[in-house]
Amino acid sequence: MTITQLNYVLAVAENQNFTKAAEKCFVTQPTLSMQIQKLEEELDILIFDRSKKPIELTDVGRKIVNQAKNIVNESNRIQDIVDQQKGFIGGEFKLGIIPTIMPTLLPMFLKVFIRKYPKIKLKIEELTTDEIISRLNEGHLDAAIAATPLEIESIKERVLYYEPFVGYIPEHHRLYSEQKINTSDLDIDDMLLLEDGHCFRDGVINLCKTFKNQIDTNFQLESGSIETLIKLSNEGLGMTLLPYLHTLDLNDKTKANLHHFNEPTPAREVSLLYHKSELKMQIIEAIQTVISSIIRGAIAFENVEIISPLPNK
Repeated sequence: MTITQLNYVLAVAENQNFTKAAEKCFVTQPTLSMQIQKLEEELDILIFDRSKKPIELTDVGRKIVNQAKNIVNESNRIQDIVDQQKGFIGGEFKLGIIPTIMPTLLPMFLKVFIRKYPKIKLKIEELTTDEIISRLNEGHLDAAIAATPLEIESIKERVLYYEPFVGYIPEHHRLYSEQKINTSDLDIDDMLLLEDGHCFRDGVINLCKTFKNQIDTNFQLESGSIETLIKLSNEGLGMTLLPYLHTLDLNDKTKANLHHFNEPTPAREVSLLYHKSELKMQIIEAIQTVISSIIRGAIAFENVEIISPLPNK
């Protein structure tokens, strides 16, 4: 039994197809199939039911895959231990970022980070918070950037910054004439929201819940992007809330519709997440240092109130 064979098994289990798994592993399909067959012969069992389309794991195969994940993850940590001991800051690092942070934060820090740490190969994916939690726990991500606190025992959080909510209020809206707004002014009935699955949506709902005991969650208008929310708002369909960094690149005409909150300003906490067993701490610290130094000049708010990103909070 080899680590390579276990990697092949995991690839087939994930893709449910030998050809796709071989492509992901950068080997030919016959080579991958032969190695898996050798492992099955060695163990005297079948890991996959090849009669099913798509291919399925057998009962014992599911148990083997669960154990294989642990073995492969632990074997990968050997190189991490060596790198940490040598003080080497490099190698592949898989980073997940939620959709409402990716388009604003990534352009701010990526170029600086690559220039400062050229030996690190960042593999970045845009993922929802639920996907991030799952992949961190399964060892498919080294770290992630998301709204916190998430209150998960297996995952550690390092706060990067606090990002205020900003009201986007078009003309003819009841709050347009207000120079600054209060959280008590918000009404969920005329609030445009992101689609379900976005933690920023849950933060907005939680903010409105602070001043309303009951909220009708059958919203008429929801969108998958903040840019669409702005366009819908401009059409007079309601107001919306934006993360502060999304407001920096708006044109002057659009910025005229921005309304800041009176202090304490409602804000989301943005953190660097990693599994408690993560060993690539030198890279995590490098990411934290670069982002913190850049964000310090972009967000100057101090008196903030953190709004939970968790649903039903």
